[in-house]
Amino acid sequence: MANVSIQDVKELRDMTSCGLSDCKKALEEANGNREEAVKILREKGLAKAAKKAGRIAAEGVVKVKVNGTNGVIVEINCETDFAAKSDKFLELVEIIADTILENDVADVEALNNVTVSGGSMTVKEFMTDKIATIGENMNIRRFTKMSGTLIPYMHDGGRISTLLKLDTDKPDNAEVLACGMNIALQITAMNAQYVDKASVPADVVANEKEVQLKLVEQEGKPANVAEKIVEGRMRKFYEEVCLSDQEYFRDDSMSVGKYIDSVAKAEGASIKVDSYVRYERGEGIEKKADNFADEVASMIK
Repeated sequence: MANVSIQDVKELRDMTSCGLSDCKKALEEANGNREEAVKILREKGLAKAAKKAGRIAAEGVVKVKVNGTNGVIVEINCETDFAAKSDKFLELVEIIADTILENDVADVEALNNVTVSGGSMTVKEFMTDKIATIGENMNIRRFTKMSGTLIPYMHDGGRISTLLKLDTDKPDNAEVLACGMNIALQITAMNAQYVDKASVPADVVANEKEVQLKLVEQEGKPANVAEKIVEGRMRKFYEEVCLSDQEYFRDDSMSVGKYIDSVAKAEGASIKVDSYVRYERGEGIEKKADNFADEVASMIK
């Protein structure tokens, strides 16, 4: 049997909202494999699909910025909401976003070694200096660069941000760009994991079908109707995780895909979602230990 840690149980509980005891048993059954434990809980009807890697606990800003056909979405964290709203921190975020746009860097490690935009220090030196000035620990957590016809959207002061890339033959058309903004709003609000059915990995589809089949079997449904029930639930699955199949938030009579098609037809344009990145501030970061740590510890013993 796997040696299940306090943190393992805690993180699985945060992901699934299941009871601590159920999480501990699932992890033990899965030999410590978190994804398998989530699957076990779902098969028992105890948890829905995990939508996050962990709890959101850190402060900071997710900044999205576009300059022509180049854009970046970057998350920079700090310790308190007070610091995150300060002019000094927001200025730092702007400078880092500009630095990323101006340099050919693929990750934070490479970024740390380039000269900061408008300055003479490296990004690493700049961050160290600002930590001393602002008085809080800060870090550049992650970023993604994109190029093409880009639509940026920041929600709630940078709590959640989305950078969307459209594939269109009319990149300057006002209605096409408005369509792109509506799609970015949809992504930000509904957090679709995939663009469409074709982009869902085969193993994810197979896993979901297996989970739904076991749930139907546990419900005692006859074999001759089980397959149709699973097919119906898979349609619901796609409607939840695929952007094109989601219900359009401005008009629930159509899907996002149908909305895009309607704008494309009206404007005589080709409009497709190429890709997108959605960051939620502090996603998966633990800021401090929770009060139920001792409760978890007592269960592990």
